[in-house]
Amino acid sequence: MLNKSLLHPQSIVVVGGSNDTRKPGGAILKNLLDGNFKGRLYVTNLKESEVQGITCYKDLNDLPEVDLAIIAIAANYIPETVELLAYRKNTHAFIILSAGFSEESQAGKELERQIVEIVNSVNGALIGPNCVGVMTPHYTGIFTHPVPKLDPRGCDFISGSGATACFIMEAGIPNGLTFANVFSVGNSAQMGAEEILAYLDENYDPETSAPVKLLYLENITKPAMLLKHASSLIRKGCRIAAIKAGSSEAGSRAASSHTGALASPDVAVNALFRKAGIVRCYGRGDLISVASIFMYPKLKGKNIAVITHAGGPAVMLTDALSNGGMFVPHIESPEAKELLSQLYPGSSVGNPIDFLATGTAHQLGLIIDYCDKQFREIDGMAVIFGTPGLTRIFDVYEVLLDKMRTSAKPIFPVLPSVMTAAEEIADFLDKGKTFFPDEVSFGNALCRVYNTPAPALAEPELPKVNVDVIRRIITTSDDGYLNPASIQELMDAAGIPRAGESVVKSREDAAKAAARLGFPVVMKVVGPVHKSDVGGVVLNVKDEAGAMAEFDRMIRIKDTTAILIQPMLTGTELFAGAKYEPKFGHMILCGMGGIFIEVLKDVAAGLSPLSTDEALSMIRSLKSYRIIQGVRGQKGISEEAFADVLVRLSALLQAAPEIVELDFNPLLGKEDRILAVDARIRIERKK
Repeated sequence: MLNKSLLHPQSIVVVGGSNDTRKPGGAILKNLLDGNFKGRLYVTNLKESEVQGITCYKDLNDLPEVDLAIIAIAANYIPETVELLAYRKNTHAFIILSAGFSEESQAGKELERQIVEIVNSVNGALIGPNCVGVMTPHYTGIFTHPVPKLDPRGCDFISGSGATACFIMEAGIPNGLTFANVFSVGNSAQMGAEEILAYLDENYDPETSAPVKLLYLENITKPAMLLKHASSLIRKGCRIAAIKAGSSEAGSRAASSHTGALASPDVAVNALFRKAGIVRCYGRGDLISVASIFMYPKLKGKNIAVITHAGGPAVMLTDALSNGGMFVPHIESPEAKELLSQLYPGSSVGNPIDFLATGTAHQLGLIIDYCDKQFREIDGMAVIFGTPGLTRIFDVYEVLLDKMRTSAKPIFPVLPSVMTAAEEIADFLDKGKTFFPDEVSFGNALCRVYNTPAPALAEPELPKVNVDVIRRIITTSDDGYLNPASIQELMDAAGIPRAGESVVKSREDAAKAAARLGFPVVMKVVGPVHKSDVGGVVLNVKDEAGAMAEFDRMIRIKDTTAILIQPMLTGTELFAGAKYEPKFGHMILCGMGGIFIEVLKDVAAGLSPLSTDEALSMIRSLKSYRIIQGVRGQKGISEEAFADVLVRLSALLQAAPEIVELDFNPLLGKEDRILAVDARIRIERKK
């Protein structure tokens, strides 16, 4: 795991160092020298006596003891090299740049295993193999570019891809983003992003540690560890954004239930990030925008003043904010009229606040002061200011910087003239601030940051369920889909409200059950997966004769084993479901039900166990939430009852982890209750 030898080594050896700076061994040595590493720096190379001005050791046996080895030689030679360094040179940290390991072949995987075994035997730390290196405030152990100026209060950045790490830094540095520690984990043979994040959490100091963590992930192998330590860091005041690559629908597996079809592994990633409080990003520019927002104080509300001297960008930013669930409220007050009187004719203060292309630095300062101190409805400001090149705007950016330092409300600078005002922007960046070159990218990122919830409770209090009954049903049932009677028992044991029903296998029993439940009734086949597709659902059966006739017809449908009869109920169709995702655990999903789940695919997902607050947040995140609230005179649906179903479902899954797929579709919702009308549950014992 991470240790002092890796993070703050007193001595480093570059194994395979070269005079050719086009090679990794040469480039990394040059970067270490250019970065003014303060400790003892050694180099080994079988063919050289001196490398880049440093005395070279041809034989590792002659090398003094050394804390950290950065290795850039052929894969086949690395296990014996690591063994010698670990056992004879007291080396406890290794960065292996070389490729040719598990990413390439089974033989390479075996080499990797041998290296990890050696490093673990001395309680050492290993980064890689197949990585571009590590940077900390103490050394620049990376063979690529750019090499940023490292700032302990910048961003900690962990990347599963070396090239992507370079491209993200290259995108962020021109915007003023700074970096503290950079880890390129490569094959993650000993530790990956999860282990590094765990170390950063366990050693976090709010006074000295980097306040922002950025992640680029291609695989999440330990989601529970990621959830635990990301949540912990965010609770300590840290802010985290991540890209998880590989999110296309092509990766989803075919499944027999609605839940299985909707709950792809990427949905699990979304659920994990949401539960942890991680802001999910979808590209390099997106990550840089979110990280730059993290460098400013948190918004306390969603009302933004858009301050501009150019109408078009303000309109586009207003659209982005409004579409993302934030507000650009109309400002109309005596104070607004007072401000307007101090601007040039033609200006507008309604919000966006447009003080025209002729607006001055002094006017910008006035507007910011009014938004900060007079306009109580405003929570933060976005200032868009560029130039067509007719005048220099150093004075405007100086005022902007001054107000950013003194304003009680966050100010986000959108500076679009990256070429025309390059000198002015460079001067702005020298003062230690980040900026946003594009107003729409900024607006989208700000919405995502604001709408990402705080970390959920690690162990929410779940409702009591009858665990004894649940375990009896699970242990006495075969793998596969449970029969209707077992499903009914499970639902009752979990306290999930359901419609009365009866399963029958004869026409006479159908008539009796329908009469007992009360006409009209619904009749459904038991057996076929999608009942409605095969004519296996009939509504509004009004008498015993109709019940017997429909039984005779439906029992002949292929794969039908019985007929389910329920009273005809009304309400808005909702959906709740669950699916076990390997490594992640159970996902719980909810949305509109019936055919709408297939057509709209408007579904929210959360990782079990769910708290009531998480369940309510899922419901309120649905695009169809307004239907649940009630629209156009129609009564709404009880959010509390819907949330209760979700948390009881979570409690059921805790008691019965063998459940791998579950559908309640539809649930029928009204203003005072939710009832499950149809359910499917599949169990599978872990082999």
